Amino acid sequence: MTGFKWKDIWKRMKVLGIEFAPLRIPLERRLQTISVYQFTLSFLFLGFFCLFLSFYLLFTRFYYISLIYAVWYVYDRKQSARGGRPILWVRGWRMWKNFANYFPLKLIKTVDLDPNRNYIFACHPHGVMCYSHFCNFATEGTGFSDLFPGLRPYLLTLAGQYKFPFFREYFMLTGSCDASKESIEYLLSKAGTGNVLGLVIGGAIEALNASPGNFRLHLKNRKGFIKIAMKHGADVCPVFSFGENDLYSQVPNPEGSFTRKLQITLTRVCGFSPPIFYGRGVFNYSFGLLPHRRPMNTVVGKPIGITKNENPTNEEVADLHQKYMDALIDLFETNKTKYGVAEDEHLILE
Repeated sequence: MTGFKWKDIWKRMKVLGIEFAPLRIPLERRLQTISVYQFTLSFLFLGFFCLFLSFYLLFTRFYYISLIYAVWYVYDRKQSARGGRPILWVRGWRMWKNFANYFPLKLIKTVDLDPNRNYIFACHPHGVMCYSHFCNFATEGTGFSDLFPGLRPYLLTLAGQYKFPFFREYFMLTGSCDASKESIEYLLSKAGTGNVLGLVIGGAIEALNASPGNFRLHLKNRKGFIKIAMKHGADVCPVFSFGENDLYSQVPNPEGSFTRKLQITLTRVCGFSPPIFYGRGVFNYSFGLLPHRRPMNTVVGKPIGITKNENPTNEEVADLHQKYMDALIDLFETNKTKYGVAEDEHLILE
């Protein structure tokens, strides 16, 4: 029993199939976990908590806070479709560097981009909570401004997130805006050049496919971003985050099952999907809300140059959309083996 240490037993200890994390973890890793956990909880619960809080305050002596905010909300309600309210100090918080290092997450540039143009970064896959896309384009966690000098990133997300009182203010500080047509057209026509719109093309429905080894993308009928890009002459860059789908596992729900049908119905009615997922916990590696520590690498492909065409025909949109899908497939095939994807794995576009 030479060299016996109880901590070595603890490192391998499982109780009822649950693998526990070691007690002694470096402070740096603890800070990384805290950074990711605050985002996860904010994504899932902060909006609803703020909504509840605003109603609760109405029945307290602080009721005037909710009333004043209601007036502000009415006045400011369209700001999420007009560029948000990005603050560089918020985007540069050290917390976001810890967030990126948790996985770790890296942003990879393949070509330089002209700051005198506007771009739509068409991001894939959606994943369960868009961890890579948030960190890459709503923060400086992966050094966007250093990689792409002269460009301003805006992460476009579900418009419903900006309906939550108080939460919307916090979210817009990162440079996030809603993904409505009004919002996209504002950024491409009234905010000058050098704008990068990070748009997660697959939407909430694609989150239902987010699981390790799954490369199905909801893309074939998503042509709206192409039409808007043509209308405003914005270049489109394919963006693929290798590892985004590996962060969580989902409870299997076969196509055609009652659960899957219910998920799809709720997604279409509510605008956001309800995947049944699990990751790891703070003190265990077997289950919980935290994503697993698995590497993610986001590759930004070569832009597809687009000439302005304010009234493109359906055929012109379809042709450019096919060109985009070919470019995305090429980006995936060129880089997949560098980032842990087997040679025989391929994208499935639906």
